[in-house]
Amino acid sequence: MPVRGKHRRPKTSTLTRGMIAVGTSGAALALPLVSATGAHAATPTQVAQVAQVAKTAAVTTPEVQLLTYKVAAGDTLSTIAQKNPTSGGWKKLYEANRAVIGANPALIRPGLTLTVGTKTVKSTTSSSTAKAITTTPASATTYTNNLDGWIKQSLDIMAKSGIPGTYNGIYRNVMRESSGNPLAINNWDSNAVAGTPSKGLLQVIDPTFNAYHVAGTSTNPYDPVANITAACNYAAAVYGSIDNVNGAY
Repeated sequence: MPVRGKHRRPKTSTLTRGMIAVGTSGAALALPLVSATGAHAATPTQVAQVAQVAKTAAVTTPEVQLLTYKVAAGDTLSTIAQKNPTSGGWKKLYEANRAVIGANPALIRPGLTLTVGTKTVKSTTSSSTAKAITTTPASATTYTNNLDGWIKQSLDIMAKSGIPGTYNGIYRNVMRESSGNPLAINNWDSNAVAGTPSKGLLQVIDPTFNAYHVAGTSTNPYDPVANITAACNYAAAVYGSIDNVNGAY
Protein backbone atom coordinates (compact mmCIF):
# COMPACT_ATOMS: atom_id res chain seq x y z
CA MET A 1 0.00 0.00 0.00
CA PRO A 2 1.74 3.50 -1.14
CA VAL A 3 2.79 6.51 1.12
CA ARG A 4 -0.25 8.07 2.76
CA GLY A 5 -1.86 6.51 -0.16
CA LYS A 6 -0.41 3.20 0.93
CA HIS A 7 -0.05 2.53 4.58
CA ARG A 8 3.66 2.85 4.00
CA ARG A 9 4.85 4.01 7.38
CA PRO A 10 3.30 2.77 10.62
CA LYS A 11 2.27 5.10 13.41
CA THR A 12 4.55 5.23 16.42
CA SER A 13 1.82 3.94 18.69
CA THR A 14 1.45 0.19 19.00
CA LEU A 15 -1.72 -1.76 18.63
CA THR A 16 -2.23 -4.84 20.77
CA ARG A 17 -4.40 -7.65 19.52
CA GLY A 18 -5.37 -11.00 21.00
CA MET A 19 -3.35 -14.11 20.35
CA ILE A 20 -4.77 -16.71 18.00
CA ALA A 21 -3.63 -20.04 16.60
CA VAL A 22 -5.11 -21.10 13.28
CA GLY A 23 -5.38 -24.74 12.26
CA THR A 24 -4.70 -25.60 8.63
CA SER A 25 -5.37 -29.30 8.52
CA GLY A 26 -8.56 -31.28 8.24
CA ALA A 27 -11.53 -31.46 5.91
CA ALA A 28 -11.98 -28.71 3.36
CA LEU A 29 -15.71 -29.17 3.09
CA ALA A 30 -18.05 -26.64 4.70
CA LEU A 31 -21.09 -28.27 6.24
CA PRO A 32 -23.92 -26.85 8.38
CA LEU A 33 -22.07 -27.99 11.50
CA VAL A 34 -19.62 -25.09 11.30
CA SER A 35 -20.47 -21.47 10.52
CA ALA A 36 -18.24 -19.17 8.45
CA THR A 37 -17.36 -17.01 11.43
CA GLY A 38 -17.45 -19.31 14.38
CA ALA A 39 -17.71 -22.93 15.50
CA HIS A 40 -20.85 -24.29 17.13
CA ALA A 41 -21.60 -27.72 18.49
CA ALA A 42 -23.88 -29.78 16.29
CA THR A 43 -27.00 -31.38 17.71
CA PRO A 44 -27.61 -35.11 17.20
CA THR A 45 -30.40 -34.23 14.75
CA GLN A 46 -28.05 -32.09 12.64
CA VAL A 47 -25.44 -34.85 12.55
CA ALA A 48 -28.05 -37.35 11.41
CA GLN A 49 -29.35 -35.01 8.69
CA VAL A 50 -25.90 -34.35 7.26
CA ALA A 51 -24.96 -38.02 7.42
CA GLN A 52 -28.10 -38.90 5.45
CA VAL A 53 -27.23 -36.37 2.72
CA ALA A 54 -23.69 -37.73 2.56
CA LYS A 55 -25.01 -41.24 1.96
CA THR A 56 -27.06 -40.25 -1.06
CA ALA A 57 -24.91 -37.74 -2.91
CA ALA A 58 -21.42 -36.43 -3.37
CA VAL A 59 -20.70 -32.89 -2.24
CA THR A 60 -19.51 -30.39 -4.85
CA THR A 61 -17.91 -27.07 -3.90
CA PRO A 62 -16.90 -24.35 -6.38
CA GLU A 63 -13.42 -22.85 -6.26
CA VAL A 64 -12.05 -19.81 -8.05
CA GLN A 65 -8.47 -20.15 -9.26
CA LEU A 66 -6.17 -17.49 -10.71
CA LEU A 67 -4.75 -17.97 -14.20
CA THR A 68 -1.19 -16.68 -14.44
CA TYR A 69 1.42 -16.18 -17.14
CA LYS A 70 5.18 -15.86 -16.74
CA VAL A 71 6.62 -13.16 -18.96
CA ALA A 72 9.27 -14.36 -21.44
CA ALA A 73 11.84 -12.36 -23.41
CA GLY A 74 10.18 -10.54 -26.31
CA ASP A 75 6.71 -10.56 -24.75
CA THR A 76 4.52 -7.46 -24.82
CA LEU A 77 1.17 -6.92 -23.13
CA SER A 78 -0.49 -7.16 -26.54
CA THR A 79 1.05 -10.54 -27.38
CA ILE A 80 0.30 -11.87 -23.90
CA ALA A 81 -3.32 -10.71 -24.19
CA GLN A 82 -3.62 -12.46 -27.56
CA LYS A 83 -2.30 -15.70 -26.02
CA ASN A 84 -4.70 -15.39 -23.09
CA PRO A 85 -8.23 -14.35 -24.20
CA THR A 86 -9.41 -14.32 -20.56
CA SER A 87 -7.26 -11.23 -19.96
CA GLY A 88 -9.75 -8.98 -21.78
CA GLY A 89 -7.15 -7.21 -23.93
CA TRP A 90 -3.87 -5.52 -23.13
CA LYS A 91 -5.43 -2.50 -21.38
CA LYS A 92 -7.36 -4.63 -18.89
CA LEU A 93 -4.32 -6.87 -18.53
CA TYR A 94 -2.23 -3.85 -17.57
CA GLU A 95 -4.80 -2.50 -15.10
CA ALA A 96 -5.04 -5.92 -13.46
CA ASN A 97 -1.25 -6.11 -13.06
CA ARG A 98 -0.27 -2.47 -12.59
CA ALA A 99 1.13 -3.15 -9.11
CA VAL A 100 3.47 -5.73 -10.63
CA ILE A 101 4.38 -4.01 -13.91
CA GLY A 102 4.77 -0.41 -12.77
CA ALA A 103 3.88 2.93 -14.31
CA ASN A 104 4.93 2.10 -17.88
CA PRO A 105 2.93 -0.68 -19.59
CA ALA A 106 5.55 -0.88 -22.33
CA LEU A 107 8.19 -2.04 -19.86
CA ILE A 108 7.60 -5.59 -18.73
CA ARG A 109 10.51 -7.65 -17.50
CA PRO A 110 11.01 -11.34 -18.30
CA GLY A 111 10.24 -13.44 -15.26
CA LEU A 112 7.29 -11.38 -14.01
CA THR A 113 4.20 -13.40 -13.15
CA LEU A 114 1.02 -11.74 -14.42
CA THR A 115 -2.59 -12.56 -13.59
CA VAL A 116 -4.40 -13.17 -16.90
CA GLY A 117 -7.82 -14.23 -15.61
CA THR A 118 -9.67 -16.61 -13.33
CA LYS A 119 -11.50 -19.87 -13.71
CA THR A 120 -14.08 -21.64 -11.60
CA VAL A 121 -13.50 -25.31 -10.92
CA LYS A 122 -15.57 -27.78 -8.97
CA SER A 123 -14.07 -30.20 -6.51
CA THR A 124 -16.24 -33.17 -5.60
CA THR A 125 -15.93 -34.97 -2.30
CA SER A 126 -17.13 -38.56 -2.28
CA SER A 127 -20.08 -39.53 -0.13
CA SER A 128 -17.88 -41.65 2.14
CA THR A 129 -15.56 -38.71 2.75
CA ALA A 130 -18.51 -36.39 3.32
CA LYS A 131 -19.90 -38.81 5.89
CA ALA A 132 -16.58 -38.83 7.74
CA ILE A 133 -16.55 -35.03 7.78
CA THR A 134 -19.73 -34.94 9.84
CA THR A 135 -17.71 -36.04 12.85
CA THR A 136 -14.75 -33.70 12.26
CA PRO A 137 -14.22 -31.29 15.18
CA ALA A 138 -14.92 -27.62 14.48
CA SER A 139 -11.28 -26.77 15.25
CA ALA A 140 -10.23 -28.73 12.15
CA THR A 141 -11.93 -26.31 9.74
CA THR A 142 -9.73 -25.51 6.73
CA TYR A 143 -9.93 -23.09 3.81
CA THR A 144 -9.41 -23.41 0.08
CA ASN A 145 -5.97 -22.36 -1.11
CA ASN A 146 -7.18 -19.46 -3.26
CA LEU A 147 -8.27 -15.85 -2.81
CA ASP A 148 -11.70 -16.84 -1.52
CA GLY A 149 -10.20 -19.13 1.11
CA TRP A 150 -7.51 -16.63 2.14
CA ILE A 151 -10.08 -13.89 2.72
CA LYS A 152 -12.38 -16.19 4.71
CA GLN A 153 -9.52 -17.41 6.89
CA SER A 154 -8.39 -13.84 7.50
CA LEU A 155 -11.93 -12.81 8.44
CA ASP A 156 -12.09 -15.59 11.04
CA ILE A 157 -8.78 -14.46 12.54
CA MET A 158 -9.90 -10.83 12.46
CA ALA A 159 -13.16 -11.67 14.22
CA LYS A 160 -11.29 -13.36 17.06
CA SER A 161 -8.81 -10.48 17.28
CA GLY A 162 -11.42 -7.72 17.20
CA ILE A 163 -10.38 -6.35 13.80
CA PRO A 164 -13.31 -5.00 11.72
CA GLY A 165 -13.79 -5.67 8.02
CA THR A 166 -15.96 -7.52 5.51
CA TYR A 167 -15.35 -9.91 2.63
CA ASN A 168 -16.35 -7.29 0.04
CA GLY A 169 -14.14 -4.62 1.58
CA ILE A 170 -11.11 -6.90 1.51
CA TYR A 171 -11.81 -8.28 -1.97
CA ARG A 172 -12.25 -4.80 -3.47
CA ASN A 173 -8.94 -3.58 -2.11
CA VAL A 174 -7.07 -6.77 -2.99
CA MET A 175 -8.15 -6.56 -6.62
CA ARG A 176 -7.11 -2.91 -6.83
CA GLU A 177 -3.76 -3.39 -5.11
CA SER A 178 -2.52 -6.71 -6.54
CA SER A 179 -5.23 -8.26 -8.74
CA GLY A 180 -5.18 -11.20 -6.34
CA ASN A 181 -1.51 -12.06 -6.87
CA PRO A 182 0.03 -12.89 -3.45
CA LEU A 183 3.54 -12.50 -4.88
CA ALA A 184 2.96 -8.99 -6.26
CA ILE A 185 5.70 -6.48 -5.46
CA ASN A 186 5.91 -2.81 -6.39
CA ASN A 187 9.48 -1.99 -7.46
CA TRP A 188 8.84 1.43 -8.93
CA ASP A 189 7.17 3.86 -6.48
CA SER A 190 8.70 6.07 -3.77
CA ASN A 191 8.59 3.28 -1.20
CA ALA A 192 10.57 1.00 -3.49
CA VAL A 193 13.09 3.81 -4.05
CA ALA A 194 13.39 4.13 -0.27
CA GLY A 195 14.14 0.42 -0.01
CA THR A 196 10.76 -0.75 1.32
CA PRO A 197 8.73 -2.01 -1.65
CA SER A 198 5.06 -2.84 -1.19
CA LYS A 199 4.39 -6.57 -1.13
CA GLY A 200 1.62 -9.12 -1.36
CA LEU A 201 -2.15 -9.08 -1.81
CA LEU A 202 -2.71 -5.73 -0.09
CA GLN A 203 0.69 -4.22 -0.95
CA VAL A 204 2.14 -3.72 2.53
CA ILE A 205 5.66 -2.47 3.19
CA ASP A 206 7.74 -4.43 5.70
CA PRO A 207 7.67 -1.80 8.51
CA THR A 208 3.88 -1.66 8.38
CA PHE A 209 3.56 -5.44 8.18
CA ASN A 210 5.83 -5.88 11.20
CA ALA A 211 4.03 -3.19 13.23
CA TYR A 212 0.54 -4.56 12.55
CA HIS A 213 1.31 -8.27 12.23
CA VAL A 214 -1.34 -10.36 13.99
CA ALA A 215 -0.03 -13.10 16.29
CA GLY A 216 -0.74 -16.60 15.04
CA THR A 217 -0.23 -15.75 11.36
CA SER A 218 2.92 -16.21 9.29
CA THR A 219 5.74 -13.68 9.62
CA ASN A 220 6.22 -13.80 5.83
CA PRO A 221 4.66 -10.66 4.27
CA TYR A 222 3.92 -12.64 1.09
CA ASP A 223 1.79 -15.12 3.01
CA PRO A 224 -1.74 -14.22 1.81
CA VAL A 225 -3.53 -14.64 5.13
CA ALA A 226 -0.84 -12.84 7.12
CA ASN A 227 -0.73 -10.02 4.55
CA ILE A 228 -4.50 -9.50 4.52
CA THR A 229 -4.79 -9.64 8.31
CA ALA A 230 -1.93 -7.22 8.96
CA ALA A 231 -3.24 -4.79 6.33
CA CYS A 232 -6.74 -4.89 7.83
CA ASN A 233 -5.23 -4.33 11.28
CA TYR A 234 -3.45 -1.24 9.93
CA ALA A 235 -6.60 -0.03 8.12
CA ALA A 236 -8.60 -0.44 11.33
CA ALA A 237 -6.12 1.73 13.25
CA VAL A 238 -5.94 4.46 10.60
CA TYR A 239 -9.31 4.40 8.79
CA GLY A 240 -11.56 2.52 11.18
CA SER A 241 -11.89 -0.47 8.83
CA ILE A 242 -10.62 -1.83 5.53
CA ASP A 243 -14.20 -1.19 4.34
CA ASN A 244 -13.52 2.55 4.52
CA VAL A 245 -10.57 2.27 2.13
CA ASN A 246 -11.56 3.01 -1.46
CA GLY A 247 -8.25 4.04 -2.98
CA ALA A 248 -4.53 4.14 -2.32
CA TYR A 249 -4.00 4.15 1.43
